Amino acid sequence: MSRKNTLAAAVAAALALGTVTVMATQSTAAAGTTARPGTGSKAMTADTRAEAIRTADREADAVAKSLGFGPDERLTAKDVLLDTDGARHVRYDRTYRGLPVIGGDLVVHYGANGKLTGSDQAHPGALKVAGTSPKLSGSDASAAAVRHAKHVKNAKTGASDGSTLVVYAAGKVPVLAYRSTVTGDGEAGAGSREAVIVDASSGAPLDQYELHQGATGTGNGVTAGQVSIETTQSGSSYTLTDAAHGGTIVYDSYNSSQSNPKQNAKAFTKSTNTWGNGTTSSRESAAVDASYGLAKTWDYYKNTFNRSGIRNDGKGAPAYVHVDTGLLNAFYDDDCFCMFFGDGSSQNSNTPVTAIDVAGHEMSHGVTAATAALNYSGESGGLNEATSDIFGTMVEFYANNAGDPGDYYIGEKLNMSAGSLRRMDNPASDGNSLGCWTSSASSVDVHYSSGIGNHFFYLAAEGTGAKTIGGLAHNGTTCNSDTFSGIGRDKAAAIWYRALTTYMTSTTNYSAARTATLQAAADLYGTNSQERYLVSKAWAAVSVGTALPDPGTSSPTPTPSASTSPSTSASPSPSSSSTSTGTALTNGTFEQGTTGWTQSDDDITNSTLQAAHGGSWYAWMMGYGTSAIESLSQSNIAVPATGTPKLTLWLKVTTAESGTTAYDTLKVNVNGTTLATYSNANASSGYVQKSIDLSAYKGKSVKLEFAGAEDAYLATVFLLDDIAIG
Repeated sequence: MSRKNTLAAAVAAALALGTVTVMATQSTAAAGTTARPGTGSKAMTADTRAEAIRTADREADAVAKSLGFGPDERLTAKDVLLDTDGARHVRYDRTYRGLPVIGGDLVVHYGANGKLTGSDQAHPGALKVAGTSPKLSGSDASAAAVRHAKHVKNAKTGASDGSTLVVYAAGKVPVLAYRSTVTGDGEAGAGSREAVIVDASSGAPLDQYELHQGATGTGNGVTAGQVSIETTQSGSSYTLTDAAHGGTIVYDSYNSSQSNPKQNAKAFTKSTNTWGNGTTSSRESAAVDASYGLAKTWDYYKNTFNRSGIRNDGKGAPAYVHVDTGLLNAFYDDDCFCMFFGDGSSQNSNTPVTAIDVAGHEMSHGVTAATAALNYSGESGGLNEATSDIFGTMVEFYANNAGDPGDYYIGEKLNMSAGSLRRMDNPASDGNSLGCWTSSASSVDVHYSSGIGNHFFYLAAEGTGAKTIGGLAHNGTTCNSDTFSGIGRDKAAAIWYRALTTYMTSTTNYSAARTATLQAAADLYGTNSQERYLVSKAWAAVSVGTALPDPGTSSPTPTPSASTSPSTSASPSPSSSSTSTGTALTNGTFEQGTTGWTQSDDDITNSTLQAAHGGSWYAWMMGYGTSAIESLSQSNIAVPATGTPKLTLWLKVTTAESGTTAYDTLKVNVNGTTLATYSNANASSGYVQKSIDLSAYKGKSVKLEFAGAEDAYLATVFLLDDIAIG
């Protein structure tokens, strides 16, 4: 969900009254893209991790104060990652007067010297909420949730699904809200569950998303073949308890309903240590696949990223097979910290949904929940699903099972009529998934918008062109007709994992994911590495941002540096710029959404709460009423070599400030040099055209940036449209 949602109506009204209290999403960690080549997470014992979290909790009040949070806000440490160079990354959840804050999570970064270097915040700055006394009762909120549910039919709430009072900070204006759980008929069957968040004053819907996060489809029965699995012996009997992987237990749900999958569940127990017969005639066969897949997923995360289990605490999550009847799904549920696998239906010859990439997919939902906790709606929901597809695929490669070789088809062993659930090399082949980013991506089902992230990952890993992988045909086509080589799947996965665990937050969208992965690539391989450059090429190839300039290095793997000192490269002055090899300004009217632009927040919008100068799209910057920064930029722009080149733009400034003092500013930077500054003192009733001389950059390639900054008090909104260089 975009932060420029219906809640932003308060901005226009509040500005008219001279008061406004609104917020922004920002990232300070990736702003300068400083690199520590060779940096990665190191293993921690359970005791070491627990002590690191306790330390972070002791620091929480000081951290909140240093970030400008208010006295009603508290932070609780969720996880800590330690880098091999001594840097530390602490992930916090936030409460406001004891209420959970949805969209209030953050990651705080410390250098090897222990000093704070930045933070990534889903919603930064002090929260300002009118009050915590709701106008609606909990029962009224539940009724509203039932009315607004869109993912299930015949929605209802039960006594155990009461509405919980929260602060909803995923939009632009923090608001008191209720979070309710409704059940009904949906994609996951008759027991489908959906979270619905409504305004605690009006009952208006703010967000809704499915709670069963999984691959929709079915499995091919026993896909693992004859494999070794870990079991536990007690006396003369054995159980499917995997002590080597955190005590993971596989249960037979005995077709309990999705609303209560544990109702009839029993652990698999027998007197011999041989399980299943490779067909669905034995209930153990699906359990073998699940146990094998979950163990391989655990091993992949442990041996690749030093991660011990879903929550990095060494504890396994229980798994249930044979859930419900005719269930074409598998899913992870963070509320019970467990996974469920259905038996399929007549549509796929009743094949259980227990293939290894499905197991890896579901367990990876848990890893996402334990780290970035990407919201399961809008673009962040697509990223959530893409993350599970990415790591489910990587687990399949890791397992190296001759009967199910690695490939970039999702669920190719699930006996689907189309041959698979999804294809990462060609997401659009299913007729529904997006392979290229569009401005409507946030309104597409998350299983389909995930195609953008899947496509990016495939291209980053494998590059363009046709090839055969795992016995299946793949073809890396792009949205911009570009061709390039990949960096290899292991490097691409390392970059995605670091971005997920270190820089992404619950509200990260595709533009922010690009920023996070570029920072992760800089951390792991260097700012001027071919790896980072090719990551930017892969994002541009799916219509997210533009490619960085080629650093010109021939080696894709620079020698890791032992230095822990951040390094930055300054932008060249106009006189030192090289002859332009850039391109014309892209999408200056914003009518193609974010195409061509890199934004720190959801600034580019077609919201009807403000008016565009031309068309329906424009850039809405600032307007928070609290300390915040934003940036909107485009790189590699060719300035004409003849005449008197100028930058022209249309700007509208609306403010709650008064007088001529510049409290809130919007700077126009070219190659890091500020050429113009506009402020609340430039308030206007409509759009005003501005012109900036670019003669000093004639014939050069430049980066154009609009940098907004707002103080801690009244709000100022800067609207940009119809930008041109010529």
